[in-house]
Amino acid sequence: MPRNISVFDIIGPIMVGPSSSHTAGAVRLGQVARAILGHPPVDASIELHGSFAQTGQGHGTDRGLVAGLLGMATDDPDLPHSFEHAEQAGLSFRFAEIDLGEDAHPNSVRLTLHDGGQRTVQITGCSIGGGLVEIVNVDGYDVQFGCSYDTLLVLAEDRPGTINQVTGWLARHRINIAFLRVKRDKRGGDSIMIIETDATVDPMLLEAFEDYTWVRWVRQVPKVEM
Repeated sequence: MPRNISVFDIIGPIMVGPSSSHTAGAVRLGQVARAILGHPPVDASIELHGSFAQTGQGHGTDRGLVAGLLGMATDDPDLPHSFEHAEQAGLSFRFAEIDLGEDAHPNSVRLTLHDGGQRTVQITGCSIGGGLVEIVNVDGYDVQFGCSYDTLLVLAEDRPGTINQVTGWLARHRINIAFLRVKRDKRGGDSIMIIETDATVDPMLLEAFEDYTWVRWVRQVPKVEM
């Protein structure tokens, strides 16, 4: 569904340069990946595609991605020193080039993160200009969301009534759904729900949500503020 473009999208975000698409977008992709992992990462494999691979170093894409993984903001003056901050924080990272195919956006990256414990996540996303980003894959599931809303990701068993239970739970807590999409690997397997909401969900509520035995995990991705 096309979204309305504002003058702020055209001007771009408040940021440390040089490029909104290669730098600010990279920071936001790192931020989103960190949010989906749910913990600060201690190890990151960063695979760059297309323009990100070809010109990313000169445009600060590499340092932007690491800054985002550390939770830094797009306008953080220490962004150019993110590698040094990563060493201090105990984040190990490495870069490689990857061909994600001709259909992939040229400003794309695949991030594989570990938190040092049981959590691992792999996301693929792209920077589409003006600091805006889009996530297209999470742990092998094709998804599509741009962080223009607070977004819940719910990985659960694909069984009858799952969607009704999730939406009913949100309704009971007076959380309005703006958009909802579901992807699954196979019938009766696992499915992932991408739920964009009009308000941030209290983290305490999410912890209770994970008590459902058929829910694998729940992650909240904050709205990207321009």
